[in-house]
Amino acid sequence: MSIKTSWREQWASNVSVNVLAGITATLALVPDSLAFSFMAGVPPVVGIYASICILLVITFLGGRPGMISAAAGSMAVLMLTLVKEQGIEYLFAATVLTGVIQYFMGVFKLGKLMRFVPSGVLTGFINALAIMIFLSQLRYFKGESWVMYVLVAVTLGIIYLVPRFFKAIPSPLIAVVVLTLAVWAFGMGDVTRIGDIAEIDASLPSFLLPDIPFSWDTLWIILPYSLSLAVVGYTETMLTHNLLDEMTGEKTDKNREMRGQGIANIVAGFFGGMAGCALVAESVLNVKMGGKNRLSTLVAALFLLLLVVLLGDLLSLVPMAALVGIMLMVCIAIFDWNSVFRMNRLPVGETGVMVVTVGAVLLTHDLAIGVLAGVFVSIIWFAVKASKVHVHSEWEGSTRTYRVQGQLFFASASELEERIEHDCAAEQVHIDLTGTKVWDHTASLAVRKTVDRLQKNGKQVTVAGV
Repeated sequence: MSIKTSWREQWASNVSVNVLAGITATLALVPDSLAFSFMAGVPPVVGIYASICILLVITFLGGRPGMISAAAGSMAVLMLTLVKEQGIEYLFAATVLTGVIQYFMGVFKLGKLMRFVPSGVLTGFINALAIMIFLSQLRYFKGESWVMYVLVAVTLGIIYLVPRFFKAIPSPLIAVVVLTLAVWAFGMGDVTRIGDIAEIDASLPSFLLPDIPFSWDTLWIILPYSLSLAVVGYTETMLTHNLLDEMTGEKTDKNREMRGQGIANIVAGFFGGMAGCALVAESVLNVKMGGKNRLSTLVAALFLLLLVVLLGDLLSLVPMAALVGIMLMVCIAIFDWNSVFRMNRLPVGETGVMVVTVGAVLLTHDLAIGVLAGVFVSIIWFAVKASKVHVHSEWEGSTRTYRVQGQLFFASASELEERIEHDCAAEQVHIDLTGTKVWDHTASLAVRKTVDRLQKNGKQVTVAGV
């Protein structure tokens, strides 16, 4: 593909669709950026600045067009202790170091590690995230009247019904405009708006160096946090990357995405932002609305900047009910309903891995731990299945032949020793390993022990296929 053709596809194709998709994704991004700032214990503007910087950089340097990267809740929970104990300037420094680590993750091509994540873990990751997003929206209903429930229902009605008759403008965007105008026109003063949750600071982010001592002591303070942030950001980004590749039927560069995200976090740290990564909900919303190229993420970044700097007062008027409705729609869209309603048609192992992943995420509120738990269970399940070794024996005169089929490794080595009779009546024993493979030292040692014991019992032993 030529550079000119690639440029046209990413910037000049389906312009109106990508512009509207980017705007819609921004509306879903605003409440998340504010909420994640609260989770990290920092002012709301920190999450907004991070989202703007990361989106702008990743638009040009990322490897997955259409993927929304910004301040993330999975990373925000790791920042709270650092901010409380050391202050916000240390958070900015940790964000820069996180970016450096992630950049080298891309340089050393760690994106290939995602091939070891089975589909059951990916399904569990998506389902757990949908549940967490749903639960996070419930806090906006506390203390609210029946009006809040009606407005959320109206939002969902617009989102699902309007596309049946009109598709030129994304229905979530229509819902936000309609509800904002309705709340203003009918003077619904008791309806919670964005401005009631956080004050939107109408200013541009500016370059700054973290006000901290540049010493080895500082490095040892921020390094553990940066490593944790880098790993969590890597995990969520790569899983989101996989999901979007499946949705669009494309194969994109994961290592380029990590290098781009590393640079994006470095920039965010120097402009007063917190570390971030790819967001599943907003990314899926963007792609489903048609935002599949780089123009959509650029529009999302610029529209967020426009909202904060020029339209902060207008943004403050948007009712939270409209944004809650959009996030509930995203939950419904990303949850894999087949994994529940067709559970009896799926392999037991895959269902078990999915359930463990979901359970671990909901218990720890940490997506990375859930993924690690799912991968660990997958490994154990694979080891159990692979440890089944079949040993068939047959006689030819005074010679007994054992034919071994299966995989010989640490979990199945003892099976070999148990199935071969060391004191049988045969004068010669032939062990045929052509139908198996010896994977590790434990299995090799088991073969040697079996041969030694047969020889000690006076047998002539031959082994084939080692």
